[in-house]
Amino acid sequence: MAVSSLFDLKGKVAVVTGATRGIGLAIAERMAEHGAKVVVSSRKLDVCEEVVKGIKAKGGEAFAHACNIGRKEDLQGLVNATIQKWGGIDVLVCNAAVNPYFGPSIDMPDDAYDKVMNSNVRSNFWLCNMVLPQMAQRGGGSIIVISSIAGLLGSPALGVYGISKAADMALVRNLAVEWGPKNVRANCIAPGLVRTDFAKALWENPETYAHTVKAYPLRRIGEPDEIAGAALFLAGPSGSFMTGQTIVIDGGGVIGRG
Repeated sequence: MAVSSLFDLKGKVAVVTGATRGIGLAIAERMAEHGAKVVVSSRKLDVCEEVVKGIKAKGGEAFAHACNIGRKEDLQGLVNATIQKWGGIDVLVCNAAVNPYFGPSIDMPDDAYDKVMNSNVRSNFWLCNMVLPQMAQRGGGSIIVISSIAGLLGSPALGVYGISKAADMALVRNLAVEWGPKNVRANCIAPGLVRTDFAKALWENPETYAHTVKAYPLRRIGEPDEIAGAALFLAGPSGSFMTGQTIVIDGGGVIGRG
């Protein structure tokens, strides 16, 4: 296999949730650059359309579809619209997630717990199950769930978020076993702290930032493109023998603690 073909996504259809900023935006843009037809999805259609405009300006193919991941009918609508427009889905990136609570788990309101688990786990479960049968019919594909190192660590303030992200790791392991015989792969990416709006509270404050990166051997946080590179690897021929795994991209943060 030629080196140039390892990350070639020409002819592939990729759906990316939470694709209008941060890690999701970087993944959508980079997949389009590598030839994929990209479905840009988030809650607000106008913001999705802005991203599509940018992708098209660079010669890529994309279309926008608004979707609230907490609504099953919205997820099905996203899948149906993609299949209607481009015939199927080869790559699914479950990136959208929420974290409405920061603090001790014992004080977390029930509705906040439900929102985290429903948005970060159940929505991925729903969406994967909607996509997988037709993906198998197309001869295979790649499921990529954006998890977090919070799923590998305990936390005094992000406990339930971490539980949800650990559940995503278990989800891809099970999908990998169930759908591997149909040439469908499922993997997680677990970023450490990345410079996104979602994690702004953890990097915008200089003291918090300094405390965080002290445990990172690279002494800095990540950038969205550094996560997008792993998504490209998992989506294309380069990742064709990897399934059921969680790739940790955290500047060495997990191994640097101690």
